[in-house]
Amino acid sequence: MSTRRLRILDTTLRDGEQAASVNLNAGEKLQIARQLAALRVDAIEAGFPAASPGDFACVKSIAGEMRGPAVVALARAREDDIRRAAEALAGARRPRIHVFIAASPIHLRHKLRMSAAEALAAAQSAVRLARSLCPEVQFSAEDASRSDPEFLIELYRAAAAAGAAILNLTDTVGYAMPEEFEALVRRVIAGVGAGPEITFSAHCHNDLGLATANSLAAIRAGAGQVEATLNGLGERGGNAALEEIVMALRTRRDFHAVDTGIDATRLTAASRLAARLTGVAVPPNKPVVGANAFSHESGIHQHGVLAERSTYEIMRAEEVGAEAAVIVLGKHSGRNAFGERLAKLGYSLTSWQLDKAFLAFKRLCDEKREVLDGDLEALAGEVVSAAPERVYSLGAYEINCGNRVPGGPTAWVALKTSDGKEICDAAVGNGPVDAAYIAMQRIIKLDLTLENFAIAATSRSSDAAGEAQVTVRHAAGISASGRGISTDTVKACIIAYLNAVNNLYLAAAAKDVKLVPARP
Repeated sequence: MSTRRLRILDTTLRDGEQAASVNLNAGEKLQIARQLAALRVDAIEAGFPAASPGDFACVKSIAGEMRGPAVVALARAREDDIRRAAEALAGARRPRIHVFIAASPIHLRHKLRMSAAEALAAAQSAVRLARSLCPEVQFSAEDASRSDPEFLIELYRAAAAAGAAILNLTDTVGYAMPEEFEALVRRVIAGVGAGPEITFSAHCHNDLGLATANSLAAIRAGAGQVEATLNGLGERGGNAALEEIVMALRTRRDFHAVDTGIDATRLTAASRLAARLTGVAVPPNKPVVGANAFSHESGIHQHGVLAERSTYEIMRAEEVGAEAAVIVLGKHSGRNAFGERLAKLGYSLTSWQLDKAFLAFKRLCDEKREVLDGDLEALAGEVVSAAPERVYSLGAYEINCGNRVPGGPTAWVALKTSDGKEICDAAVGNGPVDAAYIAMQRIIKLDLTLENFAIAATSRSSDAAGEAQVTVRHAAGISASGRGISTDTVKACIIAYLNAVNNLYLAAAAKDVKLVPARP
């Protein structure tokens, strides 16, 4: 059976980052982009340059480094958006501007307040401008699954005539049923009547749990590209999961007769990297990349797998890079072995980042009997997430707590500033972490709200390190995240908070916002 080639556009860094509480900094986005390039995706949607100076800088940075995948920048059908996208992509080897406009009656009426004719004219004008600034243009009709098919055909014809080479059908709110979406894609492809120079694409959301099914339906209908994210990250219920689409096509090549260029052996590492940096954990029962994806507990299943793996495994763990072999590193391990293990786990660190992570690894080796992959990933995640320049760093701290301490837990914290000063303060709180955060807030003197706080063990051992993840929001509307790791969980929480504050200063500088002290 002959197969055709399907393109994969990954939008983890754009649509995936729009998931609630996800806030990636430039270093984290670059790490994920490098992993996507190693996966051999065809295109990386790096961001929405007009959204903020920070998003612009991230797209520009990724565009300047990527040499394999196309780098895509999103833009509304507005001149300012399109010119900003073109500027961000100036250094890309394979730039693509992705123009979109809403197409459904409900969006036209309530969001854009436009008629269908006005939207058509705006789309054609926007695509024409984008094509004059960029060699490749993609056009999306937002909320296509709830749009009039005849209007969609007219809209896509106009976009193609204006220079769009990729026409993307979107199930923006995850409303479509697979049979329905397949019929829509077939109807639009036939109605537009474009030649082989035009690629039809699909972008599906998972509100009803059908994003992967609808993406596969679009492929059956003739789509030559699908958009997806690692782990299905995205707004509300998320997007179609890249790993699910890839392995469905690979496992059932007999049914779909479609190949991707994805290196499937890197899927697990990419999934774990995205989970670590976004702070969105992968459920253990997640298909393909979940911790239980290749686990068998039932006696009947275990017996079958021991006799022949294919009895209960339709794909092998090795195919997605989830081999069971574990290399344990310890205090006698060298920098090269440490770096190679991090690379296998999906991290691509600079030399100074590797040096910093290796020093932290050596300190951790003195605190733990055994350093496991979870510890290594946490160390790398903390280094990648940390601001390159620190406004505050931890000097010393002391915690006094227990059921015999009058007045509740007390924390004394000393912070070092970038100009070499040391400032200390103490506070009482509901717990040791709360007390430490109140003390640090008195030193930092910014109007901050703790938006998200989480701490988890990096392994199941009793001496497991704690990995804390914190997001703070300033009254000016800027938020930033930080991570910290230590076998002392309070210290991990303190470091995470300081990293978040340092990243907040970095984010404020990118947006040209001055962080002024809060009123006493």
